[in-house]
Amino acid sequence: MGKPLVSANATSESKRPEGTLAFLAHAAQLLTLRSEAGNTGPRRGAQMHDLGLIEDGAVLIADGKVVAAGTTDEVAKHKLLTAKTSHVEKIDCSGKVVLPGFVDSHTHPVFTEPRLIDFEKRIAGASYEEIAKAGGGIRASLRGVRDARRHELAAHVGRGLDEMARHGTTTVECKSGYGLNFAAEMKSLEAIREAAHQWPGTVVPTLLAAHVIPPEHRENPEEYVRIICEDMIPTAAKLKLAAFVDVFCERGAFTMEQSQRILRSAVDHNLGVRAHVCQLMPAQLAPLLEFCPASLDHMDFVSYEDIAVLAKLDTVATLLPAANYFLGLKEFPPARKLIDSGVPVALATDYNPGTSPTTSMPFALSAACTHMKMLPSEAIVAATYNGACALRLQGRKGSLEPGKDADIAIFDVGDYREIAYWFGVNRCCETLLMGVRRSERT
Repeated sequence: MGKPLVSANATSESKRPEGTLAFLAHAAQLLTLRSEAGNTGPRRGAQMHDLGLIEDGAVLIADGKVVAAGTTDEVAKHKLLTAKTSHVEKIDCSGKVVLPGFVDSHTHPVFTEPRLIDFEKRIAGASYEEIAKAGGGIRASLRGVRDARRHELAAHVGRGLDEMARHGTTTVECKSGYGLNFAAEMKSLEAIREAAHQWPGTVVPTLLAAHVIPPEHRENPEEYVRIICEDMIPTAAKLKLAAFVDVFCERGAFTMEQSQRILRSAVDHNLGVRAHVCQLMPAQLAPLLEFCPASLDHMDFVSYEDIAVLAKLDTVATLLPAANYFLGLKEFPPARKLIDSGVPVALATDYNPGTSPTTSMPFALSAACTHMKMLPSEAIVAATYNGACALRLQGRKGSLEPGKDADIAIFDVGDYREIAYWFGVNRCCETLLMGVRRSERT
């Protein structure tokens, strides 16, 4: 696979002068998520409790990278600080929790309007599939994306990224998927790239042309699958517009056989693969696993047999509890079964206009704890390190260790468990994206 991300540069007014160090000191709790065993794969089972917690913690940053992380006394003795040859920007984290910035590994930010009619119909009792059959759902966002100009879509994506950063998110996977023809899908990916260049965090673009069959191909879905495989995927790969290809393998979307063809084309063009699967109904995962997906997402109806298989693999199960909450569902993804069986689990917002209109990773953590019975420690690992694994970025993201990107969230709480405890409010008071202070709580 080629370079797996689009990394935007900070705007000039946000950059600190060259040679400046940032010294975050006296954190009540510093969560490094450092693995004492040196594990470089996704965390699973008991490993999802290990936060690498340090009291009175500190982080030293230079040139957008973590230089040191430890107690304040330890880091204060670092040679870069004692040499006194560089300007030091001190950030007092007294009484606060410092942790790696969240990795939101599943979002759909390229849309133009909220789907309020769907919202009201759902309140009145209509199901997800009934709304889709009536012309709502994913297809309801199609016209807005097709009619919009690229810069308008980019501006909307950018606003979403900025809002995510205010909640502690520093890395975001961004999917296309509401254009559903060649021109609109390429425009959506170009809008993601344009927004990424204006944002100091990290954006991972994904082609999700295989979201649903568009209306003009409803009578001949095979032709749309051909267009995805023969036109969209090769172009996205050639122009380096996408790092991954995703497919919605589900009743009313794409069959397993169609999904296999799409993912095979992605692999043939050196793109990573992932899939929406088992959201509405059970499915056998073996046909998808042959492509070594980085992540399988939703997983509400995953079978015990497939859980046992996944426990032996590094494919991450990305769970999206905010969608279940917004849809008013009684059942949530089986996080406890997955974790207790040894499957690596990630959490993401599923930010989208129809089923999860939230940019808040802390809310996703809260929903995971209250509705899926994940412990706060497990939720944090899932939202940081395992989220990075779901994007194959754990070499750079997801923990605070020397050499890794200085992506950091600071929460105005005294205990990490409060991050998932408080909901409906934003306790994130500062976010550093690649070492750049960008957002404050509003």
